[in-house]
Formats: sequence, C-alpha cells, structure tokens
Amino acid sequence: MADRDAGEETGGLPLPSGRLHHVVAQRLATQIVSGDAIPGQVFPPEVEHAELLGVSRSVLREAFRMLTAKGLVSSRPKAGTRINERRKWNLLDPDVLAWQIQCGASDEFLRDLFELRLMVEPQAAEMAALRRDEGQLIDMANALDTMERFTLSTPKGRAADIRFHELLMEATRNEMLLALSNSISTAIASTTAIKQALDGSPRDAMPEHRALYTHIADANPKQARKAMITLIELAHADTRIALRR
Repeated sequence: MADRDAGEETGGLPLPSGRLHHVVAQRLATQIVSGDAIPGQVFPPEVEHAELLGVSRSVLREAFRMLTAKGLVSSRPKAGTRINERRKWNLLDPDVLAWQIQCGASDEFLRDLFELRLMVEPQAAEMAALRRDEGQLIDMANALDTMERFTLSTPKGRAADIRFHELLMEATRNEMLLALSNSISTAIASTTAIKQALDGSPRDAMPEHRALYTHIADANPKQARKAMITLIELAHADTRIALRR
C-alpha cells in the first residue's frame, strides 16, 4: 500500500528567517500533532522535500534531528522518515507540549495535563515549605509582586508567574522534580496564554498564589499542598471555560 505524502501541505511557502531548522521543525511538528499528517506516513525524499520547503538539505536534516529526538519521527536507510505513533512521542518535552496546545487542546489532553500537575506540584509545594531558604522566599515574593503589578494579561506578568513556579520547584531541592520543571512551566505558560487570549474577563489568580506563598513561608507543608491543589483545579476550570467561549 502506498504511503500518503506527508509533505503535500507545505506548498513551498517561504519560511521566516532566523533559526531556520527550528522554524522548519515547528512547521512539520504542527502537521503531525494537529493530525494533518498521520502516523505511518512517509515524508518525501530529502531533495524533493527540501525543495518543497524552500530550504537547504542541511536545514531539513537538522529539523528532522530535532523531531527524532522528541520521538515524533524515525528514519531508516532506504525507508525514509516516517511519522511515529503517538505512544512514541516524548509528550513531556516542552516543545511537544507547546505544539499540541497551539494546535488545539482537547478536553482529554487538558485533563491529562492537569492530572500531571496534580501529581507533581502539590508534593513539590509540600517539600518547598520544608526546604525553602530565605533567598528563595524573597525571590518568590518579588515574582508575585511583579505578577500582580503587570497582571497575567501581559508577557511580563506571565513570565513572573512562571518564575514563581520555577522557584517553588527549585526550593524542593530535588533533582528529579527539577527535571520536570521545564515541562510544568510550559504547561502553565501555554494554558495561561489560552485563558488570556480567549477569556474577555479572566478570573484573578492572585489570591491562590498569595495563599500558596504564605503557607510556604510559614513552613506549613500540609496547607501548602492544599493551596496548590486549589490553584491547579481552578486553573483547569478556567481553561475549560475559556475554550468553550
């Protein structure tokens, strides 16, 4: 049975300048995660595909190296580059997470994403309450002040939100949890951007963040865990409401 050509949709459109292989990788990844190109499809031969995209073969190779490292595609001599089944994707890779959210997050995807946060972040909050130092508390407070001043409707406010959560993960002093920090940050950043873009009057998330900070500062792990659960559950509800709108 002949494989459908996974490069048909590119149309040879001009690509932006910059880190070109990243741009090409994102375009190809978008085809994959959106379902426009399905598992098992084979991309055109390298020379033909590079010409379709209007890039050099070396740029295309670098793009495919990125996607291979993330589990989206695999290559074999004489068999070409094929799209992998979803179960082989590195779903916690920050780029893969972001691409999926950008292509439209289903209820099931959001459920899985927030379930992951509920597994990781309440425990992290509990550990942070026991292990944080004064410098981290000061940095967390500053991040929250910036977040409140600029609000989540601005890039600076959203960056401060991410910084607060990163500091919390750092305060656990657990290398394994820190390894998940980038994925958690991507999930927070992406879903927050969705809420802000789609919801005309999003709920103020500062009270939950302030409560969480207070319990961490008071070295109260039980209440820090509860506060984080509340924060995540409300964020999930907000995201679903924004998507319905």
